Amino acid sequence: MQAAIAQAFDYHALSTVLKKAHIALMRHPETCLYSGVILMGESSVIENCPTAYTDGFNKRYGAAFIQTLPEIELRGLVLHENLHVLLKHIPRHRDLMKADGKLANAAMDYVDNAIIMAIKDKTLCALPAGGLYDERFINWSVREVYDYLKTGQTKQPQQGKGKPLPNGTPSRNTDSTGGETVTIGGETFPISGTDEHDGEAMVGDMTGKELKKLSDDIDEAVRQGSILAGRFGATIPRAVTDMLKPSVNWKEQFKEYVSNCVRGMDEFTWRRFNRRRLADDNYMPTTISETVGEIIYAIDTSGSITQAMLNQASGELASLCEVCIPDRVRVLWWDTKVHGEQVFEGNYENLRNLLKPQGGGGTRAGSVAEYILKNNIAADCVIVVTDGYLEAEGSQIPWEIQHPTLWLVTQNTRFTAPANGTVITIEED
Repeated sequence: MQAAIAQAFDYHALSTVLKKAHIALMRHPETCLYSGVILMGESSVIENCPTAYTDGFNKRYGAAFIQTLPEIELRGLVLHENLHVLLKHIPRHRDLMKADGKLANAAMDYVDNAIIMAIKDKTLCALPAGGLYDERFINWSVREVYDYLKTGQTKQPQQGKGKPLPNGTPSRNTDSTGGETVTIGGETFPISGTDEHDGEAMVGDMTGKELKKLSDDIDEAVRQGSILAGRFGATIPRAVTDMLKPSVNWKEQFKEYVSNCVRGMDEFTWRRFNRRRLADDNYMPTTISETVGEIIYAIDTSGSITQAMLNQASGELASLCEVCIPDRVRVLWWDTKVHGEQVFEGNYENLRNLLKPQGGGGTRAGSVAEYILKNNIAADCVIVVTDGYLEAEGSQIPWEIQHPTLWLVTQNTRFTAPANGTVITIEED
């Protein structure tokens, strides 16, 4: 029976059609940007695949599915799979896929298809039936779409088109065709896409070094394609330009910022011993530049902050204390107000396990500045850890304190800090 099914397909002819789609995309001014990624990995027609999928590097197309597609939709499907690779959806969002695979797949598809539907030449690509698209998700990231479908709340200014997205409590349903949907505020969003995403087939088994090499290879392929796209005068989508921004080690930026907040030239003080030398039984003075007083570490605990973000914030605080050895660390837990504080002095070895988050409601960063002013807290610097979606949309954050402030932002790349503030975007671990 299996042999009979396999013989029903002309794999050579289907492979030729697939190559023809590749060439059409690579030669077109609006999609030549993706040439390098299209040539990466293996693109093949297989039998046991309902539609198509990628493992983050290779692309597989179901024979029964693609032989029914007109050329314009096959090109749309090919571009869709290659966008998953180019935007590194599989390695970047494995946590979302484990938490809710259906929503994660839908979020990836909405992002890819927004790029495809923005192509001006409407004769080049079209989405196969069932392709997930909503123009209001134009220029959104995967995590922004995922969070909206999961929570029913928009946490960023509207970047897409059409009427605003509703807020409300999401409900999961199954429509008349058997596809899953999410209903928010009376509007229905399909979440059963055309293709599949297989994050464990290849990427799931890769080591950190192998993932880094894959990421670097993709970046290089896109840069080469962007040169060609530039010659054609093509517009590069925001999701791609964001990915091509030079990579900066945010953890080094973080530590450098705190060090620069405390400038003490070359004077020495015996008011405290150099703790870096105590382990060797050497009692030496510290230079004043090594002496860090108090650091305020204000961690956003609003409902949009995940446990993974809290873990990362806690880990970076512990690492910072090992390097800078401040006199005091004051941790503030806040959402719409400061719910509590924890103060640590001297010994930071078990700091990570002693932190006790409080909060979980809305978000109002101004409450941190108000708390510092009300309690007359002096500190060398303030570090605010947040997702970056703060205050009411379009309003300014009230930040009357004069303390140098560093904003460690986990999501909102459009976040602008108040006066005296510096922003560093936290990369996912």
